[in-house]
Amino acid sequence: MFEYNMQRLTPEEFEKFSKLVYDESGIFMKDSKITLLSNRLRKRLQALDINSFAEYFDYIQKLSDKSHELDLLLDVVSTNETYFFRSERHFAALMQKCVPDIVAKKKDRKLTVWSAGCSTGEEPYTIAICLSELKDLLFGWDVEILATDIAYSVLDFARQGKYSGRRIDKVPPNLLEKYFDKSESEEDVYTVKKQLKDMVKFGTLNLFKDQFPRNIDLIFCRNVMIYFDREHQRTLVKNFYNALSKTNGYFFIGHSETLHSVSEDFAYMKIMDSPVYVPKERLNEFSSN
Repeated sequence: MFEYNMQRLTPEEFEKFSKLVYDESGIFMKDSKITLLSNRLRKRLQALDINSFAEYFDYIQKLSDKSHELDLLLDVVSTNETYFFRSERHFAALMQKCVPDIVAKKKDRKLTVWSAGCSTGEEPYTIAICLSELKDLLFGWDVEILATDIAYSVLDFARQGKYSGRRIDKVPPNLLEKYFDKSESEEDVYTVKKQLKDMVKFGTLNLFKDQFPRNIDLIFCRNVMIYFDREHQRTLVKNFYNALSKTNGYFFIGHSETLHSVSEDFAYMKIMDSPVYVPKERLNEFSSN
């Protein structure tokens, strides 16, 4: 039997695959990621019963339509690890400042939130919980949560909405009981209730190849930019700026990320002890407060 686990990319093979990943997704992989990429690619070798990385690369090149296999390749390469209420301060800012501010200003009574790079669904479902807790404030409003990712497998996982272990450790007990159903057959497994699932629309989206939605009130793209080089970060943030409402918009990125030297289109705000960005057009509004 062929030993897939014994294989490791050569430096030359790593260069080929990392360039392919970069060209297709903008994800930049340093040379130190050679073992990580080797481990991820083995899944496709096994699925296709291909015996070497070189053979797999040739297989891709010979496909008349590469799109499906490239989607599967990016699926296994993407890093997807998250949990409910990650970076709680963001959600405090969302509930106590951002949403009330939008509700006070918007006349069309429509709130649109985009979770870009939603992974296995914990972020958009957390947003759905927060907005559900604001049901009195949002009474009569049309609330839509868009949740997108490049990887099909994580979206399938998210749609099922079944979570356990550290993924749900930070969900307060009262909210766990209110918004999740405990499995009767699987120990410590909880499924998101239908009312939350109905609030979230999942879909695939390549951040560098697909069209962005427009006039979004709140964009969450947390711990995603770290996978891109500076050039792709600038392109990505510019596209987010174009997608965001210039009168009501808020942009959330990861606590370890920054827009410094990446974009001049946004102004930094500290809301509820949490870093949040708003379009530069809103700077005077906050300066006057």
